[in-house]
Amino acid sequence: MKKSFFIAAIAALSMAVTSCQKFTDGAGGMKYKIIDGDSKEKIQEGDFISMGAIIKTEGDSTMYDSYEMGQPAFLTAQKPQFQGDLFTALEMLGEGDSAIFKLDLDTMTAKSGQPRPENLKGKYMIYTFKINKVIKKANKKDEDFNKEIETFFEGEKEKAKNSEAGKIESYLKKNKLDVKTTASGLKYAIEKEGEGAPAKVGDTIVVHYQGQFLGGKTFDTSIKEVAEKENMYNPMREPYEPMKLPIGVGAVVPGWDEGLMLLPKGTKATLVLPSKLGYGENGNQMFPPYTPLAFKVEIVNIIPQKAAAAGDTTKTTAPDAQ
Repeated sequence: MKKSFFIAAIAALSMAVTSCQKFTDGAGGMKYKIIDGDSKEKIQEGDFISMGAIIKTEGDSTMYDSYEMGQPAFLTAQKPQFQGDLFTALEMLGEGDSAIFKLDLDTMTAKSGQPRPENLKGKYMIYTFKINKVIKKANKKDEDFNKEIETFFEGEKEKAKNSEAGKIESYLKKNKLDVKTTASGLKYAIEKEGEGAPAKVGDTIVVHYQGQFLGGKTFDTSIKEVAEKENMYNPMREPYEPMKLPIGVGAVVPGWDEGLMLLPKGTKATLVLPSKLGYGENGNQMFPPYTPLAFKVEIVNIIPQKAAAAGDTTKTTAPDAQ
């Protein structure tokens, strides 16, 4: 869960390998470089995999980065659907191995039957993998295999719990944030002071926001320019606009309810939420257990409860992060 020395190792080794070794041709138009391939047992169908993963376009746009998200990628190895697909690549690796794979987009499109995304340019998708853990399926009973995976996740969860405070401190230091800390553990830094009184329970807040993992990856935003910059623009989201929500009534995670009620209209600030004020010790499909989060927010408007009830009928929404 925590960034390990392998991140730096992959970066350094990638540079070294790039300068002295060409990519090797593989099946289905794949090209690959093995950075470290000393494992004796390679991944097979049915195995459980935990790995560090970076996926980029040939134009160097990052589509996925497990390190920025602060959590390894987890998956179960499947039988390759065609030669040159993702599982063809993974079968070349085992626990402790790392490699760079360039998967041919034309092959992937033709063999999968899926249309090629319009925004993907170039010939390849580039995958950098570091295999952290492989739990072999082999001839194990499903009950025993699942129990082994469950034990692994409990260990990962404990690591995340123990590393959370360090992640927050590193984020504050890296971003040079001068924060105030509330009794609940919420940390916030004011970039621009607003005017007037903060919202009260039941008031409606209109807020622009950018939600980030502490590794830097943006997972949601109400700002079109940010979405475009972070390669997450979604035309179905149009129009990008401030979110409008009742505050203090549990419509959002606790850290938002508390943090937004500290900020007057016009305030720009960064809220840093420990996991207990976000998605907690269990997380959800998008957020791993014990994941602290940061939100850059701007309070666009505060609508008093009586005014909202009397005449403002605009539909309220909850953030995608909830």
